[in-house]
Amino acid sequence: MKIGIGCDAKGFRLKQKLIALLNDNNYEVVDVGCYSLDRVDYPDFARLVGEGVAKGNYARGILICGTGQGMGIAANKVKGVRAAVCYDMFTAILSRDHNNANVFCTGAWIIDHEKAGEIILQWLEMGYSGVHESKIDKIAAIEK
Repeated sequence: MKIGIGCDAKGFRLKQKLIALLNDNNYEVVDVGCYSLDRVDYPDFARLVGEGVAKGNYARGILICGTGQGMGIAANKVKGVRAAVCYDMFTAILSRDHNNANVFCTGAWIIDHEKAGEIILQWLEMGYSGVHESKIDKIAAIEK
């Protein structure tokens, strides 16, 4: 599975640890940046990952900033993206099972790399039950 991943400077260290974990678990990871602790604008990276997911270049996306909120807001502006901000297993599982989330957003200020890695690996393996398909269709209609 090909994963697009991006961050701002606040998420840089967590992103690096997650890339190593994903590579160790045989995921193909495309790092769209940022590539240092230098200040950048998170919407730029949310857009790159979001557009990659929406176009089918990546099966899923992962975005990291201080809280995950800014990345989630920005990514959800991309048509076809259903970004979910998750800090625990319960919200991550439901984001896939109920909402068919295709972009996982989290916050480096809020979650440590071990917990984030465990949650993300589960999230990547989750399918979508289809139980709320009519609601997903309504979300898509809003985008139009």
